[in-house]
Amino acid sequence: MSKTHPIPGSPEPEPIRIPDEDLDDLVSALNRTMAEVRQHGVILDRLGSQADDEPRSGPTTPDPGAGDEPASAPPLFILAMGGTEYAAELAELSAWVTHLLLPFYGREIGSTRPWCAKWHEHPEAVARLHALWLAWQQLTAAEAGPSGPSTWHRDHLDHALLQLRAPDGPFAACTTSPSRPAHRVLTAPDQLGLAA
Repeated sequence: MSKTHPIPGSPEPEPIRIPDEDLDDLVSALNRTMAEVRQHGVILDRLGSQADDEPRSGPTTPDPGAGDEPASAPPLFILAMGGTEYAAELAELSAWVTHLLLPFYGREIGSTRPWCAKWHEHPEAVARLHALWLAWQQLTAAEAGPSGPSTWHRDHLDHALLQLRAPDGPFAACTTSPSRPAHRVLTAPDQLGLAA
C-alpha cells in the first residue's frame, strides 16, 4: 500500500467528526440493516431448500413477464404459512422450544403455571412461541449488541411466558399430572357461535 505524503505548504485535512447524537442513529441504522440482511439470508436458505425438494419436470423456460413485478418474500410469521412451509417452520420452532426455551425457562408446571406437552396443537401458543423465537433470533445475534439478550428477556420472554402460562391462558384446559394427563384445545369464540 502506498503512503501519501502531504504537499509541503498545504494545510493538513481536518479529521471527520460525527456528533455523538448522530452515532446512535448510525448504530441503530446499521443494526436494522444487519437484521434485514440476516432475515434475507434465512429466506434465501428456505427458498434454496424448497427448490432442492421440488421435483424437476424437464427444462424450464423463463416466464416473459416474470421480471416485470418484484417477487414477494415468503411470510416470516408462522400463521401466514401453510402446508410444507408451516410444517418445516413448526419443526424448527419445536427444536428451539425443546432444546433451548424449556430447559432454561420452563420452570415447574402447576395449576397456576400450566404447560402442555402438545403445545404445537394450540394455535395461540404456536403464534406466541414463534414470535418469541423470531425475536430471539434477532436479539441474540451479534448485530443486536451486548444489550440484545437483555432486551429479549425484558420485552419478549417475560411477557410471552406470562401469557402462555397464565391460569386462563391457552393451556388452562390441559393438565400435566402423570397419573391423569389431559389435553384439550380451548374453543375459540367464533366456534361458539359468538362471532358477528
